[in-house]
Amino acid sequence: MDGNSAQVERVPGLKMRLAAFLAALTVLAGCATKPAAPVNQVSPAPATSSPSRPGNDQILAKAATIPPAPFEGEGWQTLSDGHTLDKWTVTEFGGHGEVRCENGLIILGMGDALTGIHWTNDAPKVNYEVALDAMRVEGSDFFCGLTFPVSESHCSLILGGWGGSVVGISSIDGNDASENETSQSLTFEKGRWYRVRVRVTPTKIEAWLDDKQIVDLVTTGHKISMRFGEIELSKPLGIATWQTTGALRQIKMRRIDSAAK
Repeated sequence: MDGNSAQVERVPGLKMRLAAFLAALTVLAGCATKPAAPVNQVSPAPATSSPSRPGNDQILAKAATIPPAPFEGEGWQTLSDGHTLDKWTVTEFGGHGEVRCENGLIILGMGDALTGIHWTNDAPKVNYEVALDAMRVEGSDFFCGLTFPVSESHCSLILGGWGGSVVGISSIDGNDASENETSQSLTFEKGRWYRVRVRVTPTKIEAWLDDKQIVDLVTTGHKISMRFGEIELSKPLGIATWQTTGALRQIKMRRIDSAAK
């Protein structure tokens, strides 16, 4: 043992600390020889488990097999066969989702805000009914915003807005569907078809959801209008969703006599 080694031995714990110091220098020297990782390299995100609910494809595949309910009365004209957008066009909302036809359905994909289609031909202004089947596939806001003419104005029937449950007409006297006398709250199930029907006569707007009447508004003395914003692009006749994937089928219309019940 040389003099230096002997001195190390005589200092308690010094030999152990010196060994640790030398080991740390070895590790640092090894790290210095490794190439640096690229600055733009992104670590892969941790895997997440898929949700337990069925995927949208499964919901839509099942929806396509459910037969539609019959339409009451006569004179209904089909506005869409579900296989093409003939006489309809995708509404150019900013940040809209994908729109496609699939298995007889029109799918309005979830967008940043609104996604929809609108009719490119003339539409009646009064004494008519429009009906369709609509379904919420994904999302928690309105899955059917049906815009339609009322004489020289337009308005929208909203189903499932403001967090998923508000139903009503936008707008009446400047108040939207969450604020006027047609407003109500209903629960909507994902993956379930709802039959929507609207009737416009010279003095009334009426609407039904399946067999339940949800709007019975005397329009005399009221200002009927649309909520300000992009939804106005749905005129004269259009259907839209808000941050929600929706499915449509069986879009039909008929003219009615002004004295019809």
